[in-house]
Amino acid sequence: MRVHVVSDVHGNSRDLAKAGDGAEALVCLGDLILFLDYADHSRGIFPDLFGEANADRIVELRTARRFDEARELSAKLWAGIDRRSATEAAVRKQYAELFAAFPAPTYATYGNVDMPPLWPEYAGPGITVLDGETVDIGGWRFGFVGGGLRTPMRTPYEIDDETYAAKIAALGEVDVLCSHIPPEVPELCYDTVARRFERGSPALLEAVRATQPRFHLFGHVHQPLHSRMRIGATECVNVGHFAATGTPWVLEW
Repeated sequence: MRVHVVSDVHGNSRDLAKAGDGAEALVCLGDLILFLDYADHSRGIFPDLFGEANADRIVELRTARRFDEARELSAKLWAGIDRRSATEAAVRKQYAELFAAFPAPTYATYGNVDMPPLWPEYAGPGITVLDGETVDIGGWRFGFVGGGLRTPMRTPYEIDDETYAAKIAALGEVDVLCSHIPPEVPELCYDTVARRFERGSPALLEAVRATQPRFHLFGHVHQPLHSRMRIGATECVNVGHFAATGTPWVLEW
């Protein structure tokens, strides 16, 4: 059995269309939307609306962890614009392209910058969306936990720790634990380019230690200090920043 796994697609529909080639299934761990590309500030919804110079400035503020100033700039730019409708229109355009690129079968969960209420409109036949749910793929049980935890960034699909932990608990024992964010392990949470720790989940770490799945697969941290680590019998793997690499991670058994 061969399964390809991607995460942090961030608008890369071109490579997504080829991501399932040679595999029996594709697994996607979320973050389909591209709001702002930290490597190329000309790409994404934010610069499309407000220009590259403002994108440069907001990246500078966020990277410096000056989140209050970043929010003030954002509020100033959005003044007089219907933020909800403008954002939804841009997201819908991206989702139409991205969901059309998914091969069948695809098993997907949400990232922290995704908008789950829109997914049912675009996830057609052959695309199974899972969050706090399990599915059998090739005789192995895969469990999926979508979204991220609350942060000062206030991205669209951040949830409280208790709700997130409840989704993990609902999975029970699985062969492959799939989430968007990593477990709360410093080496797996630190982004070497952004120079900050992203939020990992203590409940994911607890579940890995308690149930010892064969693999724990995740993304979210684009340039991790460590891309993989063994915790007991479990191989924890950051499957990579697909928007930049265009290459899926391969799982075979």
